[in-house]
Amino acid sequence: MDKEMKARIREINEALRKYGFGKLLNKAIKEKILPSKEEEYHLLLDPDLPVNLRLMFQELGTSFIKLGQLLSTRPDMVGERIATEFEKLQDDNPPISYDEVKRIVERELDGNIEDLFAEFSKESLATASIGQVHEAKLKSGERVAVKVQKEGIADTLEYDISIMKHLVSQIHKHNDELRKYNLPGMIDEFDYTIHIEIDFINELVNMKQLAANFSEDEAIHIPIAYSDYSTSKVLTMEFIDGTKLSDVSESDSEEFDKPLIAKRLIESFMKQVLIDGFFHADPHAGNIMILDDNVLCYIDLGSIGILDDGFRKDLCDLLLMIADQDVDGLINQFIYMGVLEYTMDTTRLKRDLRDLFFRYFSQGSGGLNDTLSKLLDLMQDYNVILPNEFVSMARGVSMIEADATALDPDIDIMASIEPIAKQAMGDRLNVKNYVESKKGSLLYYKNMLKSLPPILTNSIHKINNGEMKLKFEIDRIDRIVSKFSLVVIIAALLMSSSIVMTINRGPMLFDMPLIAVVGYLITLILGVIGIANYLYSR
Repeated sequence: MDKEMKARIREINEALRKYGFGKLLNKAIKEKILPSKEEEYHLLLDPDLPVNLRLMFQELGTSFIKLGQLLSTRPDMVGERIATEFEKLQDDNPPISYDEVKRIVERELDGNIEDLFAEFSKESLATASIGQVHEAKLKSGERVAVKVQKEGIADTLEYDISIMKHLVSQIHKHNDELRKYNLPGMIDEFDYTIHIEIDFINELVNMKQLAANFSEDEAIHIPIAYSDYSTSKVLTMEFIDGTKLSDVSESDSEEFDKPLIAKRLIESFMKQVLIDGFFHADPHAGNIMILDDNVLCYIDLGSIGILDDGFRKDLCDLLLMIADQDVDGLINQFIYMGVLEYTMDTTRLKRDLRDLFFRYFSQGSGGLNDTLSKLLDLMQDYNVILPNEFVSMARGVSMIEADATALDPDIDIMASIEPIAKQAMGDRLNVKNYVESKKGSLLYYKNMLKSLPPILTNSIHKINNGEMKLKFEIDRIDRIVSKFSLVVIIAALLMSSSIVMTINRGPMLFDMPLIAVVGYLITLILGVIGIANYLYSR
């Protein structure tokens, strides 16, 4: 362990004691014994706990600020009080000097800054704990924003994450009350997300992918990313000259069509979630710019949510059940997704869900955001941890709905979502799209079918050479004829299909004669029937 690591451990220990967590540290790390139930009770219910945690994280710097910001999105894991308090964490630091910025840019882009850019502002546009942004102009004339990562950030993160993992593993091991929060799981998730965030190539790829997804939508703009001027520590992108969504909400200017912007906001985000499965995971009002003609521009794309086809299907089903207030269907869907145990007594949960729908949906006292937020709270009451994808999506919906209602208080969120949901459902039922999404499986079966002839030929040779023997036990003579007939039919079909396989004319499927494929399929069905009959007769 080097000097820097030892110094950082001492710093973290001092902060833990300063903000009242020394007793927890002693019990979990040093004495290796469980604190009393009374101590645990007071620790978790202490009204000052969220504030003390926030102040400690703020004091410990970048790694802990980023961890707190991640946990602010997981009220289902840390509780509403702590999550709300962590939203106040400020991700800012004093700017680094221009000389340091210049040194990083020239090292990363392998050239003099004067040769790389026609102009490069010495003043930063924005500063955060990980990096800062400068305005510049390329030699070709494009106005750009250059994000530069501060020196030493990656090393500090590695130290801190190692220490975090050690601390939480001991707490998880020696503290029953805190074990339910799965602290090691939280740190693992943080480890994964922060390493993605500090590699700027990921953000560049995110911008290109989101731009491709909205390439045919003139109402949505994604900043252009310049690969030739970007590395893992320097990101060069189009400079966006627009108005922040938060300022548009407060503006009385007729320049902005607020209801139209609100509608585009809901539709564009739900398209990302339900159709593309690739969405901005931090779409707050500061990360959305409004350009001319009420065009939306998503910025700061370092944090992205990705949903696979299966999860998007499950999500569509969940949203439909929430919209229909289908309590039984919702519980069955959670069981199917593995969120709830099949053996769980759901009597109380059904009652609470019905109450939730009545108070926050049926009576119009809240929108989809309120319903999802209360659903997350309810799941925490039952010690149920929802999938990260669901929580990330719910957080995004919360931000987007808040932004949309600030623009247009009369907007019908569900009515705006409905066309996107119907399109997503239609895509699922579209045969062409289904085949496209199942190409991997179809190729597997295609290769399996193409491998059948050589397998059969090899088996026949082995039988002829005495290397393989087929042993039959005959119990009843009346079964022989039917079984033998089935074997003859199967053999005939296999042989004829294998012969037809050599013909390259007529209708084709997977580069094979269609009639041969059909023959193999029929053979397979008859074989399954024969095996089933044999097993049943035993």
